[in-house]
Amino acid sequence: MVHTRSRRLAERSAGGFGGGAPCEQPCCSLGRSSPEPAAPHGRPPSPAAARPRDGRGPGGGRQRAGAELQLDFHTCEDAPSPPAGPQQSEVKKLGIVAVSNALPQDITCLAADRMLIFASYDNILHAFARNKEVVHTYGGHKARIHLLQPFGDHVISVDVDNILIVWNIQSEEEYLQVDFDKATFAVSAILHPSTYLNKILLGSEQGSLQLWNIRSNKLLYSFPGWHLAVTTLEQAPAVDVVAVGLVSGHIIVHNIKFDETLMKFQQDWGPITAISFRTDGHPIMAAGSPVGHIALWDLEEKKLMCQMQDAHSTAIAGMSFVPGEPLLITNGADNAIRVWIFDGPGGTGRILRSRMGHSAPPTKIKYHGHNGEQILSAGQDGTLQSFSTVHEKFNKSLGRGSINKKKSKKKGLKLDTMVLPPITVFASEVAHQSDWDNIVACHQGYITCTTWNYQKTSMGAHKLRPEEFSKHKPIDIYATAVDMTSCGNFAVIGLSTGRVDVYNMQSGIHRGLYGKERAHEGAIRGVAVDGLNQLVITAGSEGLIKFWKFKTKDLVYSTELSSSPSGLLLHRDSGILGIAFDDFSINALDIETRKIVRTFSGHHGRINDMTFSPDGRWLITSSMDCTIKTWDLPSGCLIDCFLVDSAAVSLTMSPTGDFLASTHVDDLGIYLWSNRSLYSLVSLRPLPADYEPSVVTCPSTCPMQDVDVAGDEETCDEMIEYVSPEQLGEQLVTLSSLPESRWKNLLSLDIIKKKNKPREPPKVPKSAPFFIPTVPGLIPRYIAPEEGSDTQSKVVNLGVLAQKSDFYIQLEEALSTNEYTAPLRLLKSLGPSNIEIELRGLAPEGGGSMEVMLSFLRMIEMMLHKKYNFELAQAYLALFLKLHLKVLSSEPNLLEEVSRLSMQLEETWIHLRTLFSQSLCVLTYVKSALL
Repeated sequence: MVHTRSRRLAERSAGGFGGGAPCEQPCCSLGRSSPEPAAPHGRPPSPAAARPRDGRGPGGGRQRAGAELQLDFHTCEDAPSPPAGPQQSEVKKLGIVAVSNALPQDITCLAADRMLIFASYDNILHAFARNKEVVHTYGGHKARIHLLQPFGDHVISVDVDNILIVWNIQSEEEYLQVDFDKATFAVSAILHPSTYLNKILLGSEQGSLQLWNIRSNKLLYSFPGWHLAVTTLEQAPAVDVVAVGLVSGHIIVHNIKFDETLMKFQQDWGPITAISFRTDGHPIMAAGSPVGHIALWDLEEKKLMCQMQDAHSTAIAGMSFVPGEPLLITNGADNAIRVWIFDGPGGTGRILRSRMGHSAPPTKIKYHGHNGEQILSAGQDGTLQSFSTVHEKFNKSLGRGSINKKKSKKKGLKLDTMVLPPITVFASEVAHQSDWDNIVACHQGYITCTTWNYQKTSMGAHKLRPEEFSKHKPIDIYATAVDMTSCGNFAVIGLSTGRVDVYNMQSGIHRGLYGKERAHEGAIRGVAVDGLNQLVITAGSEGLIKFWKFKTKDLVYSTELSSSPSGLLLHRDSGILGIAFDDFSINALDIETRKIVRTFSGHHGRINDMTFSPDGRWLITSSMDCTIKTWDLPSGCLIDCFLVDSAAVSLTMSPTGDFLASTHVDDLGIYLWSNRSLYSLVSLRPLPADYEPSVVTCPSTCPMQDVDVAGDEETCDEMIEYVSPEQLGEQLVTLSSLPESRWKNLLSLDIIKKKNKPREPPKVPKSAPFFIPTVPGLIPRYIAPEEGSDTQSKVVNLGVLAQKSDFYIQLEEALSTNEYTAPLRLLKSLGPSNIEIELRGLAPEGGGSMEVMLSFLRMIEMMLHKKYNFELAQAYLALFLKLHLKVLSSEPNLLEEVSRLSMQLEETWIHLRTLFSQSLCVLTYVKSALL
């Protein structure tokens, strides 16, 4: 399988949704006017000094002559709701609106203004336009950037070395650089206060705040603070008021104009991670915490209004109220983004929409269903989820495994002691999924297997484990392998002790075990059930593979393998069993003959997973050596191999064959690789033994160029230039490439002409002369048309028919040269009616001769001898016999040639009939053998 980049599912950046939302209030530009006077009594200057100097208040748009453009401001309380646009539609549907091009490393900081999106990784800052391509790059920092603040025509960045740089967005030049001493003022938060022209407010780890004028590079005022590190700064809806979040859990609502604290709140959940204010008329402030809780504070009553416990399972990374609406958008490190709506009593919010992935790397994935649109994924976070390859709105979360769901709901997420370990392997079937549970899963180091219901998107009702362990849980015994029958009625589970049990999925009742006490001496490494519920195949760590009768539980066959197996995978349609070994080799076993049919070697690490293509021709494997290899089973060769940055943990191939899904070590995403052989010309030749695979970057959600392995273009060019010969072999009967309409109806032309004959002949209108003649006289009159008889002669000119056609001339020449390629090529280019005219003209009464008729028969003999254009030879000969049967019967030379043709036709047909009979016999045997 030749791969190309596709898209990425189920992963969201930890800080990509909350922080850095575009500010609804316009940010100021850097001015060139004279510096403001110092504020009296040590207080910061009035915001009036930051407004335009033309005498107009907030909302004014007129500029003073000679001054550069400066944006005007209005308070958040008077701000209207933004018009409907891409941002609102995104909140409404919570779907991806646009995806940017990928950056070389993970994004660590994100911010945006009205036109551009700023993203940084390490010490590099990029600006994206149209949410897609990078238009500006700023590279002046020497340490990792951790704070960003758009500022009109500029953008401010702060790195971990405490260096603040103001960049000119368009010219990409440094406008200003300020170095701070880490010991006295380590910048930890940045904010542009509303209506404060050219000013920014900085928070520090020492607890103090500083108000700076960026244009003049002056410190205007220093706030003593509260001797606790500042974690976040947020502009309140009121002018001059800022909310300050501290590491102690305190929230200070402070007036920076008069340096007065208006109110103070405290949370007991640790540092404040995010703050946001409602702007729809309700004086509510929301604050996030490191444990995933959200507190809602009433600013009028100055008290806690309500708590939203477990809004996220990890720290709240960012939150933002939608302007003018009761909607709160939050995201956290649990790889989830949620939209909360506040429309209920008590002021608490409920989830309106959410998109979430795994908060820990997936361990096992598998396509569910036959349409290839859903992928089941089990992660190290203990959840089982379903991801759609069509749209995020079809994603489902089946929840987290629990010993007792009712008690788990009462205890809550943080205090739940009944959570099951992560799922290691699972099996699913679509049959009867609307009737009962259709997924069974094994948990890490746990003997009990759980059932899940895909339709209800929840954990099932049954816990599958042997009866002797129903009262106590053994420590060293656990489930290692599982499979389901294609009918969805039974589950086969293998344990670490070598025991294999069968359970009914509808009732959860134990239906027997294979072997007297256990099926294998060692741990079960894999189980598989065939498509007709006739055989159960089990593999043990002792190196044996056994075949059992499904119903009677009797042992049918047992064979010893070359090494200890590490996993099994059965392709039910073809009956091929893939076996991975601990020595990094792979075998393909035919369950009908019970013999090893293919052996593959080439991996240099433990094989993590295997998957078959839908037609069973390819076996795709992943290993800890970071390679993904595609093996062609009919040829037994390696046809594709590529390297990835991190080893693939699990693989699954789409039932439609268009995508390969993979998960990787320490990676939250599910990656889709498209099968390029479905839509482009790809060579599937075996790779050489010394082939060195190239490293391929994992796919992302952005459209990217296809990654071609070196040499693919040359191979494709060779395949495009290849021209198939007219005949592959002299012993093969070859047909022409002409459509059936050119030869199939040659014997029925008379009938077709009668059916297509018009009922009445077409009437040609009389055409008027260009100059209409007139009668001479004083009064102009037109001459009446003469109604005379038709002067056209009805005598046929035989001279026209006596002319020889090109086909006739080439047949005459072929009598002496014995080369019939040219007349055959000409005859193939004619239509059915022209072919009939040419063949009629070969007889003496049509202007032909006996020699030309003999030449035509020899052309047919040549076609039968070389065994190409076979159907054309039959059609042309049949029409020739129909037209000239009387002439042939009266000429001895022609009769002799026809008799030789008859013998040659019979010999060729006997050969073809023998081949047809052999093929039908083989097909009949194969069909009966499979049944």
